Amino acid sequence: MKNSRKEKIKDFFRPHRLGFHILLAIGITLVIAITTLFLLDIYTDHGKEIEMPNFIGKDANQLVSDSLSDDFIIEVTESIFDKKMPPGSVLKQDPHPHEMVKKGRKVYLTIASDLPPKIKMPQLVDVSLRQAEIMLKAKGLELGSVIYKASPYENVVLEQLYKGRSISSDTEISMGESITLVVGRDIESMMLDSLTQIEMEP
Repeated sequence: MKNSRKEKIKDFFRPHRLGFHILLAIGITLVIAITTLFLLDIYTDHGKEIEMPNFIGKDANQLVSDSLSDDFIIEVTESIFDKKMPPGSVLKQDPHPHEMVKKGRKVYLTIASDLPPKIKMPQLVDVSLRQAEIMLKAKGLELGSVIYKASPYENVVLEQLYKGRSISSDTEISMGESITLVVGRDIESMMLDSLTQIEMEP
């Protein structure tokens, strides 16, 4: 039995056997080292910060296939009507452009809606023209034509019109629509404007 063990030990340390085992040990060591470096690289890269791209103005639907969005999770959280921007385009983003963030970060987008929201028409009658402009802007409405009418109430709104017809307050209307205002003006000022216009005509 002892002789058998001695023979095995001698066989292990024979030149051709010894070389094989040394090469095997070196190979295993290299595999472990390469695997460790690879896993370390993945771990280090996972926590690496990158610069947030600027998505403002881009089509949100195309961002999914855009190479710039490969490192992020795109999520649309809100839509706002903006007639100056194409529907579906990005208006705001969080995190903001050029911030340093980690890969895999969620990016929350606010996009332009294709349909304007409904709002209630404000009460503009009996307020000044200047105040009426401010109120229209606050509601997201546009000031269209201003029609002056003889009245003792100078620069005061006498009537509010939508598409040529009177519109009462609290009536639902689409944001971005144009409102015409009939505004009071004293007779003397109107006559003076008329005379000035006549004199300017050829």
